[in-house]
Amino acid sequence: MSETRCPKVSLLIPVYNVDAYLRTCLNSAAAQTLHDIEIICINDGSTDGSRAIIDEYLSDPRFRVIDKPNSGYGASMNQGLDAATGEYIGILESDDFFDADALEVLYDAATAANADVAKADFYFYWSMPTPRDKRFGWVKPNDAGVHDPRMFTNVFYRKPSIWSGLYQHSFLEQNKIRFTETPGASFQDTAFNFKVWACAQRAVLIDRALLHYRQDNEASSVNSPAKAFCICDEYDEIARFVSVRADAEELRPIAAKARYDAYMWNYERLAPELRASFARRMAEDFRAEDRSGANAYDLLEPWKVIDRKAIIADPIAFCEEKERGAQHGKLSTLVRCFRAGGLPLVLRAITSKVRNENY
Repeated sequence: MSETRCPKVSLLIPVYNVDAYLRTCLNSAAAQTLHDIEIICINDGSTDGSRAIIDEYLSDPRFRVIDKPNSGYGASMNQGLDAATGEYIGILESDDFFDADALEVLYDAATAANADVAKADFYFYWSMPTPRDKRFGWVKPNDAGVHDPRMFTNVFYRKPSIWSGLYQHSFLEQNKIRFTETPGASFQDTAFNFKVWACAQRAVLIDRALLHYRQDNEASSVNSPAKAFCICDEYDEIARFVSVRADAEELRPIAAKARYDAYMWNYERLAPELRASFARRMAEDFRAEDRSGANAYDLLEPWKVIDRKAIIADPIAFCEEKERGAQHGKLSTLVRCFRAGGLPLVLRAITSKVRNENY
């Protein structure tokens, strides 16, 4: 009886109506210099030409496809995890693409460090009007090396970007790290990302960009009321995850800071007519955090403390003040700090801002 094949990496590619970019993605997967991989395309009920494009690659024995009715990103990724047989799990979004040696660099770093996670930087990529890359800076030069995420908590607050990393398969299984299955939702990498950092003991960070994250095809949720609150579902799952852990007291403030940053990012990107309703939801969730003893203010920068308290006190007044402040940029932040605590708080805010920009 032959042994079950265990490739070095299982690369999961969720696919839904992305025929304009899919060949570029799959070509980059096929061209990987790390040959001992399996490439699992999860077709989430595509109605365009995506499934036919996948067929073009199935003659390569490393490729296989899972066809499923449309049920969303989280469900697709969980089916991919169930099907994967590799030592490590990689993720490639179907409108992005890898450098040719991306998986080799990640795998070599992960195995050399016996790491639960290997994480590299990535590029923002635009194809129009001419192809252009801009390195994001998720991994900074001083970050390179092996870290315990509990001692290097910056990883919790940086942009969830699960597709420029590798995850030890056994680590995900032992910690029951899965995706939230919310049909039609967005941001479903958020809770997965938090759980990875919360559970990992060894993470190796690589000071190189290996993935091109396409900006031309962002299916915007800015104008969709249904999408406006998707980020809340992810943080509800994070709160549930934290609540059942023995180290909940350590994780609650981290989750609270991450929630604040994510909510404010979402607020800023929403269409103006959706901001008031989202601000009300922010106020509700921040109050619930305070009742849970999250100690959110312990980790927040001074200007964020002011804004969080203002949201809780009167979310609509916050929206109005935010709109007025948008006309004055960073000056409005300093004005709010001065009103709340005078010159000492202004100096603390400036010092904190400089420190955050340089970490």
